[in-house]
Amino acid sequence: LFAVDSIPAVFAVTDDPIIVFTSNIAAILGLRSLYQVLSVAVQDLVYLEKAVAVVLGFVGIKLGLEVFGFEVSSLLSLAVILGILGFGVGFSIYAQNQSEYDKKFKKTPTIVKLLNSIKDALD
Repeated sequence: LFAVDSIPAVFAVTDDPIIVFTSNIAAILGLRSLYQVLSVAVQDLVYLEKAVAVVLGFVGIKLGLEVFGFEVSSLLSLAVILGILGFGVGFSIYAQNQSEYDKKFKKTPTIVKLLNSIKDALD
């Protein structure tokens, strides 16, 4: 049931049942292993899930634009997707290091200082 929707898509490309069967097995095995990697990574990289959501939004917008005749190049799409995922991973690592630094030196987090200064300015 995992890749049932991809069977008609493969039949649109070929009528050879061996190719349909092997491509679906490869898709299932590949997606399952990718899911395992992502489930572990999401625990450590707190902004990765949000980055993936932004990537899915970008892909949806790209598909919508193609319906209206606006073509987005594959190179641009790849750059945007890698940039979003890279930013999510990088910001997660930065936030984790900042949190460890703050715990080690018992400092007030920068965002709290910023919010307190804005509050003081408004008062």
